Amino acid sequence: MTATVLTQRVDRCSVITLSDPGSRNALSPTLYAALVEALDTAAADPEVRSVVLTGAGGHFCAGGHLQRLERARQGTRTQQAEAIDALHGLIDTLRALPKPVIAAVEGAAAGAGFSLALACDLMVAARDARFLLAYGRVGLTPDGGATWFLGRSVPAQLVREWVWLAEPIAAERLQQHGLINRVCAPGSALSDALALAAQLARMAPNALAGAKALLAAAPENGLSAHLAAEREAFLDQLFHDNAGEGIAAFLQRRAAAFK
Repeated sequence: MTATVLTQRVDRCSVITLSDPGSRNALSPTLYAALVEALDTAAADPEVRSVVLTGAGGHFCAGGHLQRLERARQGTRTQQAEAIDALHGLIDTLRALPKPVIAAVEGAAAGAGFSLALACDLMVAARDARFLLAYGRVGLTPDGGATWFLGRSVPAQLVREWVWLAEPIAAERLQQHGLINRVCAPGSALSDALALAAQLARMAPNALAGAKALLAAAPENGLSAHLAAEREAFLDQLFHDNAGEGIAAFLQRRAAAFK
């Protein structure tokens, strides 16, 4: 089966599915470009309030093709750098998307597939899902931002263990460290992720986007700079029509109808 990216609308959510079950949805530069295109389309559609990223065939994503990397060793450093930059462009697109992105993880999330899940805003994972940074088994180091995401959430000793020993990590262990929002029964990651998406669809999309941008900027800002950013974001939302609707709905004790 040819690797592809499938998109489907479920209510106000765009479900983006990596589909190459024969390789456990392994990644390639072609798929990076297809994922960026699907994410850009979701970002531009005002009817889409959130994105769910998932994989076909009972697995999320097995990371990179080792066969492709073996061939890459016959090419130049520059050629492989371009492929890695394409992966990192995908990670940047996920982080910059002004809508919530939820990873729905079944089965394996390995290598860059683990990085892809970590780059999402929220994560739902099946209880039997397994996360793995397998780079050390083949003499490589992580890409896709895995060490950046983990290094900001997990004690350094654990990150070293996961990177160096390349052993599978259970979903419940990642949840203990705040990396997974919901651990669910096997086979229900997508449905649980869509339930989260439905909750998000009831919120003001401009406020969600503003909060996402603030959270992304916070690690690099000093307190004074961040307080100024919060002031400007608050004012942007206060004078948006959705704030008028939200305040009126609260005072009238009814559900808000945000646009």
